[in-house]
Amino acid sequence: MPPGFHVLIAAQFCSALADNALLIVTIALLQQQGLPGWWAPLLKFAFTLSYVFLAPVVGPLADAFPKGRLMAWMNGVKVAGVVALLAGVPPVLAFVVVGFGAAAYAPAKYGLVTEIVPAAKLVEANGWIEVSVVLAALLGTVLGGLLVRDAGALDGSLGVLLIVYVLAGLLNGVVPVSSARYARRPIHPVALLRDFAAAQRTLWADRDGALSMAATTLFWGVGATLQFAVLRWAIDVMGLTLERAAYLQAAVAVGVVAGAVVAGRCVPLARARRVLPAGIVLGALVALGALCPTLWLALPLFVLVGAVGGLLVVPLNALLQHRGHVLLSAGRSIAVQGFNENLSILVMLAGYAALLAVPVAIVPLMIGFGLAIGVAITLLIVRERRRSPPTALPRSPASP
Repeated sequence: MPPGFHVLIAAQFCSALADNALLIVTIALLQQQGLPGWWAPLLKFAFTLSYVFLAPVVGPLADAFPKGRLMAWMNGVKVAGVVALLAGVPPVLAFVVVGFGAAAYAPAKYGLVTEIVPAAKLVEANGWIEVSVVLAALLGTVLGGLLVRDAGALDGSLGVLLIVYVLAGLLNGVVPVSSARYARRPIHPVALLRDFAAAQRTLWADRDGALSMAATTLFWGVGATLQFAVLRWAIDVMGLTLERAAYLQAAVAVGVVAGAVVAGRCVPLARARRVLPAGIVLGALVALGALCPTLWLALPLFVLVGAVGGLLVVPLNALLQHRGHVLLSAGRSIAVQGFNENLSILVMLAGYAALLAVPVAIVPLMIGFGLAIGVAITLLIVRERRRSPPTALPRSPASP
C-alpha cells in the first residue's frame, strides 16, 4: 500500500466508529422519549437523505479540494449534528446534519483511494476499507451498547462521541495528498445536474459498471435494512435488551471482516464478477437466520451471513470504483455510486418502517428480505451469462 494509506484507514475508522455508536445512543434516546419502534429506521433514513439529494454536488466538491482537508471539514459538520442533539433538536433532524457530513466525506475518502492506489491493488485496498468500516461498525455497536447502559447519562455518551469525531478530524488533517488534478466544472445548479445525469448514464451504460453497481446497490439497501431488522428480531424473538441485541449485530460485523480479508487476498480485480453467486447464498442465510430457535445457533449463522456479504461486496465495489475512475473521475464516480446505493437504502428503509407500522411480524419480514436478495442476484447472474464475454479490464486507470 502507498505511504499514508493506513492513516486514511485510521481516520475513516474513527469517523465510522462514532457514526455507528451514535446510532445506538440515539435509538436509546428515542426509547427514552417514548417514541414507537418504527422511528428507529427513520434515523438511518434521515442520515441517508443527504447522500441522495447532495450527490450532484459532493462529487465535484471532492474533486475541487484536497480530499483530506475536505474530510476534516465534514467531521466538523458531524460534530455540529451531535451538538444539535445535546441542544435538544429532534433526533431525526440532527441526523440529517450528520448525514450531510457523511455524504460529502464518502466521495473524498473513496476517491482518494482510487487516486493513490494502483488498479492491481484496488481489491486489496477495498478489503482494508471494508475491514475498517466493519470493525468500526462492530466496535461502534459495542461502544454504543456500553454508552446506553445508563439511560440517564445519554448526554455524557454524546460527549464521548464528540471526542471521537474530533480525533477523526485530526487524523484527516494528515492523510496523503494525491497528485490528481481535475478540470474545473461549472457550479451552476443546472450544470451540476446535467453533469451528474451524464455520469449516471456513463456508468450504467458500461457493462462492468452496471453489473457491479446493480449488485452493490442491492447489497447496501438490504444490508442497511437488516441492521435494524436484526436488532428488532433479537429484541422481539430472542427477548434481548437493546444493549445485548447490539452485540448480535456485532456478530455480523465479525463475519464481514473475515469475508473482506479473504476477498482482498484471493479475488483479483479481473475475477470480481465471479463472486456473484455468493449473493444467492447470502439471501438463503438471512432467511434461515430468522428461523433460528436459539441465540447460540443464531450467532454463528449471522457470522456466516457477514462473511458471505464481505466476500460479495468487496470485489464488486473495487470493480465499480475502477470503472468509475477510468470513465469519469474519482469524486464524480463515487458520488454516482453513493447516490444509487443510498437511494436503495432510503427506499428499503421506508418500506421496512411501513411494514413495521402495519405491523408485519419480524420473522416473515426477514425471510422476505432474504428471498428478495437471492432472487435479485439470480436475475443478475442470468442476465450476465446471456451476454457476450466482457472485455478485459485495463491494467491501470486512465488519466482523469
